[in-house]
Amino acid sequence: MPPSTPLPEPVAEPPGRRSRASGRVTLQDVADAAGVSPMTVSRALRGERRVAAALADKVREVALRLGYVPDPAARALASQKSKQVLVIVPLLSNTLFVDLIEAAHKVLFAAGYHLLIGVSHYSAAEEEQLLRAYLPMRPAGLMLTGYERSAGSAQLLAASGTACVHLMELHPASAAAGMHSVGFSQVDAGVTMTEHLLAQGYRRIAFCGAQLDARVMQRLQGYRQALQQTGLADPGLEILSPERSSLALGAQLLEQVLQLGGGVDAVFFCNDDLAQGALLAANRLGLAVPTQIAIAGFNDLPGSAQMVPPLTTIHTPRGAIGAEAATMLLQLLQGQPAAQHRLDLGYHLVRRAST
Repeated sequence: MPPSTPLPEPVAEPPGRRSRASGRVTLQDVADAAGVSPMTVSRALRGERRVAAALADKVREVALRLGYVPDPAARALASQKSKQVLVIVPLLSNTLFVDLIEAAHKVLFAAGYHLLIGVSHYSAAEEEQLLRAYLPMRPAGLMLTGYERSAGSAQLLAASGTACVHLMELHPASAAAGMHSVGFSQVDAGVTMTEHLLAQGYRRIAFCGAQLDARVMQRLQGYRQALQQTGLADPGLEILSPERSSLALGAQLLEQVLQLGGGVDAVFFCNDDLAQGALLAANRLGLAVPTQIAIAGFNDLPGSAQMVPPLTTIHTPRGAIGAEAATMLLQLLQGQPAAQHRLDLGYHLVRRAST
């Protein structure tokens, strides 16, 4: 029976024919029912020409009748090959990472690869647990967010030898060969936003950060650099919270800024959802934005252009990062040298009415 011909729905066999450990029909079950070796079953299901057509048809019929489903992890272990790519991101509730994953999926799926998605919740310990769970499945490649991870994760990655592309951040130009990254300079983006606020005449500029992951701290570094160059740096204007970024937290942080006194005239929020929450709070409090206080964000998330007033922010190319990182990884998987080891996709300031 040709592989393209529709086959009947699999019929469940008696419990005795299934693996005692998992309840699944195994390759050995198919081999026993077809009267051939497990190797012949494997070759037939892969469509290898060395198996006679009539025998291959018989094996496929038996496999479908028993309801046999190949185990991709076992197949990867046996063949040393896999069609799965593991991508680990901090959150799936953040549109930024959803856009990135969607773009990477399109590129990899078109090339015959499938994503395994892990969520670390900004925890190095959780990321290490994910790597320990997935690396034994021998994924073809890895896509990891940033470079900040536990010593255990670093050891796992080094021992696995799996091709890896890092997302959102760029490794130092002086880093050892073999590193691959797609992203932009978070520090430079922080400088750009702060310099914009300075150019608009604001002098008491606060910074509000949440989650305090590596990328947030790099934006803070850029904010500090820009203010230090003008002699306006003031650590008392930095409000940092380890809580997860949200609209509600943005409103709370704005209230803390207002309590600082000293005539704060602008606030740079590390993420758009914080800034959106601050804009909503300002409207409730009757604060005129930007006349009484300017508000800026980061990432240009959905809804920022529709806020009242529309939010000034930094647009980050997360979709392009996902697509380009997937393309870079495919080059590595095909044994080709990556066109670039360190791909800087940049960012741009989106100036709107909130500043």
